[in-house]
Amino acid sequence: MLALRNFARSAPRVARISTRAVRPQPSLFRQAAASQQPAWTSAPRLAASFHISAVRRQESDVQEELVAKLQSEISMEEDMKEDEDLSANIKEYLESSAFELHDKPGQQEVALTRTFGDEKIRVTFSTADLNNVQDAENEDNAFYDEEADEIMDAQSGGANTKGSINQGQKGDGNFRIAPEDRIAPADREELDDEFDEEAHQQQGFPARVNIRVERPGKGALSIEAVAQDGDFIIEDLAHFTTAELAEPQTAEQSWQRQSLYTGPPFGNLDEDLQILLEKYLEERGVNTRMALFVPDYIDHKEQKEYVRWLKNLKSFVE
Repeated sequence: MLALRNFARSAPRVARISTRAVRPQPSLFRQAAASQQPAWTSAPRLAASFHISAVRRQESDVQEELVAKLQSEISMEEDMKEDEDLSANIKEYLESSAFELHDKPGQQEVALTRTFGDEKIRVTFSTADLNNVQDAENEDNAFYDEEADEIMDAQSGGANTKGSINQGQKGDGNFRIAPEDRIAPADREELDDEFDEEAHQQQGFPARVNIRVERPGKGALSIEAVAQDGDFIIEDLAHFTTAELAEPQTAEQSWQRQSLYTGPPFGNLDEDLQILLEKYLEERGVNTRMALFVPDYIDHKEQKEYVRWLKNLKSFVE
């Protein structure tokens, strides 16, 4: 769904040239000839009001065309809604999860909150992670296209190739290729399996998540992770003596945080310690279900906000 919407949005638009830019200008020779006429022959022109009306009419046409285009975009985006299964998955998670969703219209950040004993847990993520998804997909597609071309060239390059079977050597040193081997490399099962597996691995997109666990009088844990393909990949974990330092709101708090030692990168910790910390989060609901929910809801949220933005823009222009 995401790839389809990105493709529709990235489709090239036909450039429109303003009629004012190509309107013929008065000839310099005509102006020079007019300046040489006697003063008594000049008379006020009555075409000025017509010229202004033409400009106003053209501006009105542009406005109407823009409004119509915005309405077309709105209709297209509303038609490209999430399928029922995805909406059901989101709804099921929100109904069965202990986390409460905080989603304010017009804002790109979303939060999930819950209490666990004396702990306050807050998980935040943003639709900003979708900004570069299309560029990343284009780069990946270009890479796979190039790789596919290399494989096809290697397997269909004539006689002396690895992809040819049932070959018989001729007197000139070349090989005869049996008719059953004259199959396009892209149609061969081994290549289909290879690219299907790679495509399956590229279905999800990485979504950055910030996890904060607070305890009264004990400060807070701040965990930066990435949710992708049903897994949380923890990148950093830090402990702060006060909850304010875990999410600074002032310049002074940010400066104090920068001067603190927050520990090594998560990947440098002992492997057993990493596993126990991951189980610590899973016990609090930061698990596979949430890792699957976050990217789905980001896609859902971005769609709603984009339609809202289009409607606000249309309302302003009208």
